[in-house]
Amino acid sequence: MQPTDDFLGRTRLLLGADAMSRVEQANIIIFGVGGVGSWCAESLVRSGVKRLTMVDSDVVCPTNLNRQIMATRQTLGLPKVEVMRDRLLSIAPDAHIEAIREVYSAETAERFDLDKYDFVVDAIDSLKDKALLILRATASKATLVSSMGAALKMDASQVRMVEFWDAKGCPLARALRKRFKKDGVRPSRKFRCVFSPELLENKDPQAAVEDGHGVNGTLMHVTAVFGLMIAGEIIRKLSSVSKPTQIINSNL
Repeated sequence: MQPTDDFLGRTRLLLGADAMSRVEQANIIIFGVGGVGSWCAESLVRSGVKRLTMVDSDVVCPTNLNRQIMATRQTLGLPKVEVMRDRLLSIAPDAHIEAIREVYSAETAERFDLDKYDFVVDAIDSLKDKALLILRATASKATLVSSMGAALKMDASQVRMVEFWDAKGCPLARALRKRFKKDGVRPSRKFRCVFSPELLENKDPQAAVEDGHGVNGTLMHVTAVFGLMIAGEIIRKLSSVSKPTQIINSNL
């Protein structure tokens, strides 16, 4: 029995053979394999995606243990994308999983031909790199789905998927819009993003500095929901399930 026949039976029951074929043939790239991207990657592969590229330069560190799916005591110090690739292949051995240990930036952007992908997932933290990816992805043939800030949040019921310009109350979305306005550029087309308007504060200021840089508190149940919602958006799109009424006018 083939691996897909073994573990995707219930997925196929829900989606049907035609949609399942589209899921299996889709080519997807994820930039950022952390608290959001790692859960997105796992959900996609467990849903039948067989062509997945992951891009991240970091290694697993102790602070990842509270929220990143590949982070265990045994994987500390190992490259995130390589650990995640091995994990995904243990679930779907017939999948083609590419792990690229790289930072997406102005210096490396030309190495990625976004036109060859059906979906681009933006789970990048860096504002300037995120803005660049959004601009390039919306100018490509791929469909972009982006994650806004998942830190400083506790109520997962407030997480939602909206068109980017409707993401109100999110400091990261606001910073991106401000940057686009300052630079005199705009994304080439609309795209959807996951965000939450909830905004809490760090309760331990001394712990809000890591390696000399400011950090914010995060919880797995929130970052995971962000990643799962992105995966769900992609699977919904591939399966041609109608969008909810409140988002039916979105271009994505």
